Amino acid sequence: MHKTLVIIPTFNEVENLEPMVDRVLAATDDVDLLVVDDASPDGTGQLADRLSAQHPEVNVLHRAEKNGLGGAYLSGFAWGLERGYHALVEMDADGSHLPEQLPLLLEQLADHDLVLGSRWVPGGSVVNWSRRRQLLSRAGNRYARLALGIDVRDATGGYRVFSAEALRRVDLEHVASQGYCFQIDLLWRALERELRVVEVPITFVERVHGESKMNGSIVSESLLLVTWWGMRRRLAEIRTLLRHGRRLPSVRALSHRTLPPLQSRPGR
Repeated sequence: MHKTLVIIPTFNEVENLEPMVDRVLAATDDVDLLVVDDASPDGTGQLADRLSAQHPEVNVLHRAEKNGLGGAYLSGFAWGLERGYHALVEMDADGSHLPEQLPLLLEQLADHDLVLGSRWVPGGSVVNWSRRRQLLSRAGNRYARLALGIDVRDATGGYRVFSAEALRRVDLEHVASQGYCFQIDLLWRALERELRVVEVPITFVERVHGESKMNGSIVSESLLLVTWWGMRRRLAEIRTLLRHGRRLPSVRALSHRTLPPLQSRPGR
């Protein structure tokens, strides 16, 4: 049994999937992959089956319809936990997350419960993004920090490594968010439960093939949910104040660690 499972959700990623699988397998030893395909009409699911037949490390989970990034990861987490994997990795199929940096993230799991690949800490970077898109991402992450009281620079990033125990403790059964807000949801749950979280600088590269799944409805869902979670957190503090008659505390930033810039290692 391999100890690490890389989960790659797919929808219409037929041009990107095979190169990503090859790069993951070349980047690190002792790793399996799980492709979670949402009935892609472009043949991504069939390609995943062919790759699985060629590589014993590649597994495929077919879902009947496109049902959100969060749902795909929850299905992948359940699959991996049932099979006893120690580390479970979130990774995009489009090449934006560099498999060559995966060993750097996995190293940190020895001392942490959740490792975040971060674009917005010193040493992190993005490639081929417009200035406007960078500003929107930074603003969204700043809003999440202020609303939720978390001290994390990249709460929306999707390159992550969870320990199996961390996933068991964040109460996956009650995760309702499905879009990209799913990433903020799991992070906030981890910090509230005082799990050990660290940010590792990564390079994020804009996709070359295919179309981004980000759209206005996803952004709206994230904004509304983060606002609601922030209001709920503040109301809980007010109830504590009224119950104990204490002065209302300032919003406490839930803590984590940020690593200094790291250098990527070449693949084997």
